[in-house]
Amino acid sequence: MNFFKKILRKLNNLRINDRRHLYKYWEHDHLKKVLATYAVDCVFDIGANNGQYASMLRKDVGYRGLIISFEPNPEAAAVARRLAQGDELWLVEEMAVSVADGEQTFHVMADSQFSSLSQPRHDEVDLFKNANQVKSTFKVKTETLTSAYNRLSQIHTFQRPFLKMDTQGYDVDIVKNAGPCLANFIGLQSELAMKKLYEHSVDFRAAISVYEQQGFQLSAFIPNNGGNFPWLVEIDCVMLRADMKQ
Repeated sequence: MNFFKKILRKLNNLRINDRRHLYKYWEHDHLKKVLATYAVDCVFDIGANNGQYASMLRKDVGYRGLIISFEPNPEAAAVARRLAQGDELWLVEEMAVSVADGEQTFHVMADSQFSSLSQPRHDEVDLFKNANQVKSTFKVKTETLTSAYNRLSQIHTFQRPFLKMDTQGYDVDIVKNAGPCLANFIGLQSELAMKKLYEHSVDFRAAISVYEQQGFQLSAFIPNNGGNFPWLVEIDCVMLRADMKQ
């Protein structure tokens, strides 16, 4: 009997992998451990675009808690809302988390995944020159992370939130201007720039230093795309509060 149980356990761990998407499996497995181990009950999905990250949390990570997706582009927010239909614990906020409360210019790029509060730049790498160029601009509502946290924490009862940022060059600015609420997040996932694609992009070493100064410690580096051989352009980091109890 024990022999067959061992075989079943091994079979449960087997899966057919598409080599083009191997980078995704590391993210899924690591987030599954983080969200379960630290009993995360809310994910702030900042820079949600079409809802790809939240969908991944539901389908591939198995996370069933509250997700609040922030997306200022009305077209992308509408796509995310359609995906969230029927999911009472996935909310979409059509706004941007930024450095101040108010309004800011948002740049819609030729490929919407590159859209940002920041202007694009191509002096360090021109791989995405066609996709990362401004197609249109408009004013969007903005809040600091603390303002968004204070407003939403009064409505929902989360205690152990996790911060995901994919804001195309604005992650570090958000953290620098987050205020005291940052101490409530058990961890964060942020895109790091090896090559700067935006005017507000921060060198990956400086970004990690900023996050460490805020009390976070590296947990993992995670590829966020299939790569652009032979150069590494960007990668995600997952960081957890060094003093956070499991």
